[in-house]
Amino acid sequence: MPDGALLDEREEQAYRLLVGLAAARAGDLAEVAKLPQQEADEVLQRLQAKGLVTVQPADDPVFRPLPPDVAFGTTLLRRQESLEAARKTVAALSEEFRASASRRDAHHLVEVIVGAATLRERLRDLQNAAREEILWFCRANPLAMQGADNTEEYGALSRGVRYRAIYERALIETPGELDSIAEGVSWGEEARVVPTLPVRIAIVDRSTAICPLVRDDEPSIGEPSAAIISRGQLLDALLALFESYWELGTPVRLQPEEAVEPEGLDDSERLLLSLLVGGVPDKSIATQLGISRRTVQRRLDRLMSLAGVDTRTGLAFQAAKRDWL
Repeated sequence: MPDGALLDEREEQAYRLLVGLAAARAGDLAEVAKLPQQEADEVLQRLQAKGLVTVQPADDPVFRPLPPDVAFGTTLLRRQESLEAARKTVAALSEEFRASASRRDAHHLVEVIVGAATLRERLRDLQNAAREEILWFCRANPLAMQGADNTEEYGALSRGVRYRAIYERALIETPGELDSIAEGVSWGEEARVVPTLPVRIAIVDRSTAICPLVRDDEPSIGEPSAAIISRGQLLDALLALFESYWELGTPVRLQPEEAVEPEGLDDSERLLLSLLVGGVPDKSIATQLGISRRTVQRRLDRLMSLAGVDTRTGLAFQAAKRDWL
């Protein structure tokens, strides 16, 4: 039997014939399959042991096929879990190798990869191997992975990995992106908004960074390329750059911190307020929240009344003072 096969060739042939017959005795199967009686008996016994046939006892037992998804469902699930665990182990070992190699050889400090698919796979592997924290600079028009496609984030968050993401305002205004960001925040992502970002970055566990090599405003030929940057002064500079923008960013807040009183704000108003302070125009806020511009204005009027101010600038000041964001 080939490695990993659930049935050998003879077993699969016998099962298929039995499905076609609906029910058969060993002699019937031997005749149809052109097998010796003893071999047909042995094959049916193996199928019974694997849960693929049931037997009606008699002097000459009758065999009936059973659904294969029931018989093999648990086995396949365990194999899938085993393969996923193995893939994560390989990803973690690969990152440890790169980190170790970078300390011995300067050529390992920066690795260049080419192709959107390769870049996407490396991003997935790094997230799966993350243990502590992932940092993102998320610019508009993603090169390799849309926010909604990044399902690895949810797995990492559920493992206790901290996510901090800084979004460019233009990305927030892209239809559908706010829903993806809100989903990440609901899972525990910490998100902030800034007017623009200088570069795209993903940094994992403060030890490995991915950074595209071609500027967005420069025409490129062929597939996108990126640098994988290991520990060193270049990575330290990228970490400092991230932290400086993090301090400048406006939080995207869906719920108040536990210690903060909501002062009558509901979740939709809190999100609206975070987008306003982040500089997102009324039209884009309305589009992203699925409401009219008039409703946006009405809700802002309520927030200004709640804050005791009559201007948006005053509202932003009071939101920061009262720790609404």
